[in-house]
Amino acid sequence: MNDDKNVKAASRKLIIPKKKTALSLLVGALSVAAGQSHAVDVDAGDYTALPAGTNLAMVYYQYADRDRLYSDGDRVPIDAGLESHVGILRGVHFTKIGDYIVDPQFLLPFGHLEGKDDTKSLGDADGLGDLILAATVWLVNKPETNTYFGITPFVYVPTGTYDHDDALNLGENRWKLFALQAGYITGLTEKVFLDIAADVTVHGKNDDFGANKDTLKQDPLFQVQTFLRYQLRENLDLRAGLSHTFGGETEINGTDQDDRSRTTKMTIGSGWFVTPSVQLLANYGRDLSVENGFKENNRVNLRILKAF
Repeated sequence: MNDDKNVKAASRKLIIPKKKTALSLLVGALSVAAGQSHAVDVDAGDYTALPAGTNLAMVYYQYADRDRLYSDGDRVPIDAGLESHVGILRGVHFTKIGDYIVDPQFLLPFGHLEGKDDTKSLGDADGLGDLILAATVWLVNKPETNTYFGITPFVYVPTGTYDHDDALNLGENRWKLFALQAGYITGLTEKVFLDIAADVTVHGKNDDFGANKDTLKQDPLFQVQTFLRYQLRENLDLRAGLSHTFGGETEINGTDQDDRSRTTKMTIGSGWFVTPSVQLLANYGRDLSVENGFKENNRVNLRILKAF
């Protein structure tokens, strides 16, 4: 918790093969770089329901470097580079409404983006990302068998830093009024757990896109994620996951950009409760395949969680 826009200056220097322009190729790539146009990433264990009255305070740090640019599955022959340093402040409160555990929460991203090498002309960006509001409702909550199923609606509020004259932005200048995710956890054995999550994101339009203030629209974006966790000790686990994102083609002023997302990525990591109420989480990941846009070469996600 992902994480994903005027490219006029960059397009003058990029040489893109086939029929795509630099603008159409980079629209999706830059929004992904901001960490928000991706679907809704989760960490293994996120869909564990906690008792009513529990509060969580979390801080994330996410680093990613991207060293390749792809068009229709083929690498673009330039030395592309894009680096991001993103933090997220997150607060969660568990409560009970009727028979159901619910956890209203917020996430506030902030960070730094910077173009590198042949895409250095993208410049850099600092500031706040768009505020994210969410709440999971657990329809299945069986801690005795480690089985949970919840549904989470998300709303992305366009409060982030945005300038239509800049190629890179932390904010997107558009609402995402409907992002819906379902998550399931079950214990396969006493020490092995399976996590599955799937989501869809429906985007509002950005009518202040680029130097000419064009209208940017985007098709729904889908994601499926799965994780296996192995409990080494009661307070320490190892985890590995796969994620596949697809859809999300954009259009500018009614013209399709032929830039649909089709990205598969992997993560490995560990979660460690250093005390009963403090957890440290570290994950490493990278993209395995990308159809359009930048490919992540390395991603490091760190999180500290405090329960109270």
